[in-house]
Amino acid sequence: MEKILSLKDQSIKATRERLANQAITATELCKVAIERQEKLANLNAFITTTPDYALERAAQIDRAARQGDDLPALAGTILAVKDNMVMRGIRTTAGSKILHNYIPPYTATAIERLEQAGAIIIGKTNCDEFAMGSSNENSAYGAVKNPWNTEYVPGGSSGGSAVAVAAEITMASLGSDTGGSIRQPASFCGVVGLKTTYGRVSRYGLIAFGSSLDQIGPFANSVEDAAQVLQVMAGHDAKDATSSAATVDDYLAALEGDVKGLRVGVPREYYGEGLDSEVKTSVEAAIQKFAELGAEIVEISLPNSEYAVPVYYLIATAEASSNLARFDGVRYGFRAEETHTLKEMYNRTRDEGFGAEVKRRIMLGTYALSAGYYDAYYGKAQKVRSLLAQNFRDAFAKCDVIATPTAPTPPFKLGEKTDDPLAMYLSDIYTITVNLAGVPAIVLPSGLSSQGLPIGVQLIGNHFHEARLLRAAHNLEQAIGFDSKPSLLEGP
Repeated sequence: MEKILSLKDQSIKATRERLANQAITATELCKVAIERQEKLANLNAFITTTPDYALERAAQIDRAARQGDDLPALAGTILAVKDNMVMRGIRTTAGSKILHNYIPPYTATAIERLEQAGAIIIGKTNCDEFAMGSSNENSAYGAVKNPWNTEYVPGGSSGGSAVAVAAEITMASLGSDTGGSIRQPASFCGVVGLKTTYGRVSRYGLIAFGSSLDQIGPFANSVEDAAQVLQVMAGHDAKDATSSAATVDDYLAALEGDVKGLRVGVPREYYGEGLDSEVKTSVEAAIQKFAELGAEIVEISLPNSEYAVPVYYLIATAEASSNLARFDGVRYGFRAEETHTLKEMYNRTRDEGFGAEVKRRIMLGTYALSAGYYDAYYGKAQKVRSLLAQNFRDAFAKCDVIATPTAPTPPFKLGEKTDDPLAMYLSDIYTITVNLAGVPAIVLPSGLSSQGLPIGVQLIGNHFHEARLLRAAHNLEQAIGFDSKPSLLEGP
């Protein structure tokens, strides 16, 4: 029996093969992950851990392997799940005090499909409260720390899920992306993060923040592993009215092709004022790799990108104010004590249950939707959103994928932007247009900053062209050859 030293060396495909050959056991994999999670608890990547549940699942897989059964695609894959996705019988908080005691009676479709495919979930990861944040400092359960340097943020809001993979606690994880919440932490933590086309993965069981923007997607150590996880999750779900019935391509087969002749679009608006010079150099070097692989580099324009931040924060906050109205202390979750009237109970429950960033966004959204202001703000934002989507359609007439920075800077320090919400919101400037247009995008590491912190390059695809996007990313990943890891993981 082989000894397992690190989960990072365990690709999903190889793990399944080694389990089938009984070279390793799922139980041993699981124990390595649990031990690592406990050793790195200071990163605060998890809100709830499920060691007994995971070991029971691992034992089931080991029994199947011993019996010679055909193992499913994700057999033995150690996973973590962002704590805004529900799992039956396992506490789900969405990073909020208002749900600190919530035990869901059902499981999200994406998680259900992963478990049916043999994945083992070892816990629920820390996140910004209701996925609202760009640094993972807005959780009621404390900030998450970046494993590359614990004085820095991991990115938000899916920071815990990104850290779980970057710190080699799990082989993959799930996050949700409303304005870049998978891609930005993937960039800050040096892992692969994939946001799919809106409707490609069911949102059933995902606690809503912005319903027209939210998507579930994977973090992984490689593009191949991300493709493997997506292959299992993708596809229509009758429980989600926004789920697409479009055919699911063979994402793993798509990785085998090259990128000769692929047209890579470079939007001039994404490389100007405000972009850190080290990020610019790293992303431009990645684009040069594409040229060396035989791709054609095409300059394009996304002319309305300057309006993306205000449009996003009008639409996202408006939808958040509506979605979060249900958390009132009556239906489920936290309820303020010793209240004397119904109104007082509502007011105090929401005041004590929500954090500052969530309250800020509820107030902004409620104002934008209020009588007399709807047409001036929310209605106008929806019209500009249509223009942004048209910009992408025009761009994809000239190119096959678009290459951009992921964030304007490398990771920043904990507390550096907490007193300046606008500066924090600008961290999403290169990612939010993707959500507004509903197209897919993937982030992979392109290098390190002079401070030794990861930088990621973002590739954007057309609607439901995940296969082409993954092929481009896989080729670029091989060409870049990023193999650095956080210093806390070095040594015996």
